[in-house]
Amino acid sequence: MIPQEKRENGRLFIVGTPIGNLEDITLRAIRVLKEVRLVAAEDTRHSRKLLAAHGITTPLISLHEHNEAARAGLLLGKLQAGQDVAYISDAGTPAISDPGARLVRAALAAGVRVVPVPGASAVASALSVSGFGADAFLFAGFLPSRGAARRAVLADLKGEPRTLVFYESPRRLSATLKDLAAIFGDREAVLCRELTKVFEEVLRGPLSALGARLEAGAVRGEVTLVVAGCGGGDAAPSVDAADLREMAVRLAREGLSRRDRVEIIARETGLPRRLVYQKIGLES
Repeated sequence: MIPQEKRENGRLFIVGTPIGNLEDITLRAIRVLKEVRLVAAEDTRHSRKLLAAHGITTPLISLHEHNEAARAGLLLGKLQAGQDVAYISDAGTPAISDPGARLVRAALAAGVRVVPVPGASAVASALSVSGFGADAFLFAGFLPSRGAARRAVLADLKGEPRTLVFYESPRRLSATLKDLAAIFGDREAVLCRELTKVFEEVLRGPLSALGARLEAGAVRGEVTLVVAGCGGGDAAPSVDAADLREMAVRLAREGLSRRDRVEIIARETGLPRRLVYQKIGLES
């Protein structure tokens, strides 16, 4: 059972749900969804199938991008009346390119405890099979739909050393790949389509080759695109080893441990930790 506490407000549980395969849900998520008083869902028709598959009969209410402002107030009233509420989006984790952030802000402002219940993530799943360095990465979400705005964003990201992750609409994917190749050059990329679903597909290759493959036919389903950073597949920029050693010495003088020194240098330079160890002469 959800632990009972001395409290006036209920708790808002932000629950991660499967991105495709209905088995990709945690035992904790199932328990929480069964025990809360109400589940708010981005699309109740979609979520009802998930709940039914796991024997969850908790009442559902919709909360999506078009009604989040108004519906957040209703849910806040229930939370302030002491009821526990869960929020789920259609797939993955709420507020990650999905609704939910406004509800969380309203709950926090009202002094309601917000509890994360982790689950599946298209970003993490795509990175895990990409083969690219993921010690540091940048999730850019959905690019603008209009070509000029999209190209402007990509131009700003051209020099980014970290691995890049994008969500993209199947309808715009071909145009986005062309813009990426034109602005970034022919970098290596991994295109993940329908992850964890029956027709899951992972395509690898230079941006131009991926674009050419897709021109042959329409793309369907959810798409996550992973692109190497400007330093290559490891998303490692060119950083002078002497500069890194100087940073390491400075951090050591501040009393930081070896591990902390490496973490800080990796974060500031975008280098994977293993390369930081190599470049500053430490054994990992």
